[in-house]
Amino acid sequence: MNKIVIDGSWGEGGGQILRTSLTLSLLTKKTLQIHNIRSKRSSPGLKQQHLTALRAAAEISNAQVEGDFPGSQEVLFVPGEIKPGKYNFKITTAGSTTLVMQTIFMPLSAASRASQVSITGGTHVPWSPPYHYLEWQWIPWMARIGYPGTVELHQCGYYPAGGGRLSCAVLPAESIEPLQVTERSKLIQIRGISAASNLPRDIPNRQRLRFVSKLGPSYPLNDIRSAVLSGQGKGTFLTVLLEFEKTTACFTSLGEKGKRAEIVADELIKQVEEYLNTPGCVDAYLPDQLLIPLSFANGYSSIQTPKITLHLITNAEIIQQFLPVRFTIEGGIGKPGKVVISP
Repeated sequence: MNKIVIDGSWGEGGGQILRTSLTLSLLTKKTLQIHNIRSKRSSPGLKQQHLTALRAAAEISNAQVEGDFPGSQEVLFVPGEIKPGKYNFKITTAGSTTLVMQTIFMPLSAASRASQVSITGGTHVPWSPPYHYLEWQWIPWMARIGYPGTVELHQCGYYPAGGGRLSCAVLPAESIEPLQVTERSKLIQIRGISAASNLPRDIPNRQRLRFVSKLGPSYPLNDIRSAVLSGQGKGTFLTVLLEFEKTTACFTSLGEKGKRAEIVADELIKQVEEYLNTPGCVDAYLPDQLLIPLSFANGYSSIQTPKITLHLITNAEIIQQFLPVRFTIEGGIGKPGKVVISP
């Protein structure tokens, strides 16, 4: 049996190791055995979000699974053939819908026809890409590489209520092209959305006003919208996309109980200004999310990142357990650097 054994405590030691391993198990048809799942977390083992990702990966491939229960720190996953179709998955908490989507997106792209996926849970929650990052940043970059798809937000879901819903149309992959993202180029515009659900309208308005008043005199802001969105529970967020001539970067600040709207905006302003003071060509979150797709590209890729993260290093190590790909990561953790992917 062609089996890959992964130590879930390696490097960053979080749920991304499980999700990356599941994606690659499906794509390579290699059996996965993973132990010490999330062992570095205060509450180790599988949570509802991780269980949903595991069960989604199993459902789209008729996989055999052992260890799919809450708190499990060891899983055996034997993938089958990937089946395109219509799927509905529900996270019973505010676990991240976007991370579940990212787990199965590439495997479904490998199918012969399109799939439609709906996921319920958290859409704008901490420690994960919010929905608008998926729509504005991740999906366009995936399409640029050769993995087309579209996403739609039906209802926002915040911590702790969850209950949000997104859907995604996953199309068959095309020719997988490498990326050379080493020059940021001129900033064309910054656009974004300041939104809230089940809260007074003045909250997203104040978030927007603070952001525009502080950055408007110095940067080309355009279409920073204020909106009230349908949502399960109360929540607020501010997301902006920096559009350069050749590249993009996306940042979000989430509201929470007791956090004033102006603080939400100030946190985002700090992210944007810190990023612009680096040579990074994309935000620090994107490179590790593109490592798997670029590992299948027809040539080498290079990305200048504003910060080398432990997520990036960990993902690179896990991918190399499955694929004959080489990563060269230049720069120290927390510092600007470059990653080169050589399939």
